[in-house]
Amino acid sequence: MSSSGPASSGEVPTVLVKDRDGHDLLCFLEQLIPLDDTDYALLTPVDTPVCLFRLRDRDDPELIESITSSEPILSVADVVLQEHDLTLVRSAVTLTVNGELDEPDPEELDEEDVDDESETYELLVSFLVDEQEYGLYIPLDPFFVVARMDDGAALLVEGEEFDRVQPRIEAELDEQGLPE
Repeated sequence: MSSSGPASSGEVPTVLVKDRDGHDLLCFLEQLIPLDDTDYALLTPVDTPVCLFRLRDRDDPELIESITSSEPILSVADVVLQEHDLTLVRSAVTLTVNGELDEPDPEELDEEDVDDESETYELLVSFLVDEQEYGLYIPLDPFFVVARMDDGAALLVEGEEFDRVQPRIEAELDEQGLPE
């Protein structure tokens, strides 16, 4: 995966999404979906999204769903990623990695992959913090972000609003024959 953008000659517009805590995430604008006089944007991150797992043992990794940007684990991850010319970005919605990454080959995925609720991940790096092993994994399924467009600004759709609009956005995409 590369953070250099789409390979086609047509430029895909980018949008800076903000969450309610003021964190932002630069995304490609994939689709605008009008619902109830509001434009919702379906976006994909420009940088590569990653998920942090606690590796108690390789057969049962535990996804860490919530982590503060000042967490010491992330400082160690920063150092490990720098050794690979990559940068960990603490952004809205998800952690991302900036830098050149190789495209994963689905046929070469091995037992280090994590299967969590039918999602597949590829191990990017693993590291130790206080004798506990952690891993940063790249989700292999497409990672979409939903934002509400408001006067040219993209605001992350979260919580109740997300629960309310997500089924309608999926129905709209199904109707248009686009991936969810």
